[in-house]
Amino acid sequence: MNDLGSTQNMLTLLGPTASGKTALAVRLAACIDAEIISADSRQVYRGMDIGTGKDLSEYTVDGRTVPHHLIDIAEPGETYNLFRFKQDCLNALQDIRSRRRTAILCGGSGMYIEAILRDYRLDPVPCNATLREELCGMTLTQLRERLATYKTLHNTTDTDTVPRAVRAIEIADYYQRNPTDGVGEALPTEHIIVGLTLPRDERRRRISERLRRRLQSGMVDEVRRLISQGVSTDTLLRYGLEYRHITMYLLGLLTRDEMHRQLEIAIHQFAKRQMTWFRGMERRGIHIHWLSALDPYDDNIARIRALML
Repeated sequence: MNDLGSTQNMLTLLGPTASGKTALAVRLAACIDAEIISADSRQVYRGMDIGTGKDLSEYTVDGRTVPHHLIDIAEPGETYNLFRFKQDCLNALQDIRSRRRTAILCGGSGMYIEAILRDYRLDPVPCNATLREELCGMTLTQLRERLATYKTLHNTTDTDTVPRAVRAIEIADYYQRNPTDGVGEALPTEHIIVGLTLPRDERRRRISERLRRRLQSGMVDEVRRLISQGVSTDTLLRYGLEYRHITMYLLGLLTRDEMHRQLEIAIHQFAKRQMTWFRGMERRGIHIHWLSALDPYDDNIARIRALML
């Protein structure tokens, strides 16, 4: 039996970064008395707020806070991975169901979402020192090419740093040597998965504008604070995107203009990889109902509620 049991009281809302999926999920949750489970691989960390887009005020609608789960549950530098996420997500889902409420799984971390939707059978993967020594010195491009040779399930959306790519290869290699069937039973047909999509130019505009706002609102100071609190620069570099590029700037490896320009490019590339992952989910048998992120929230809420009938 799938660990999810009956999924009729869980809805999934996914989309690339800057598509407005959290805002839509919160408004939908307020309408149907639901709770949100975050599927974001970095919003689990306390103190990593601006860089991850963790705006907790966004979860308040008309003075009422929508219950949300899997945000601020780990310390920066603490190991948090797919294995732990699946356990935490299933626990949150069981908790929500115990109150006879609907859960909305919402996020852009494709591997995390698919681990739940396809019931990945996961083992804690140990460090492989021999493999890591073999990979030492390889470029990020070479590591991604190596990762693509594995037929086992692996994440490509978050491999934007060498350490993440090495870990992805380590996981893929482990499951190749310790084969399982990978996934559990197919999802029941009543489960609803909704995706938000944007025209490429609009997505790029939103990403660029959001990055500008985040830098103005103190994202660099957030990284400085994390370092002053004892989070190592190596750890921040491993988190990729905002934390990697701003840390490089604070270490003097990039000018501020170089940091901004390179980070903007990296986020655009990340959003493209997210959409590639979601399209791959469809090829792997997951049906996604795509809605336009340009449409008003009320219109999309009405469409989703119609799907739920």
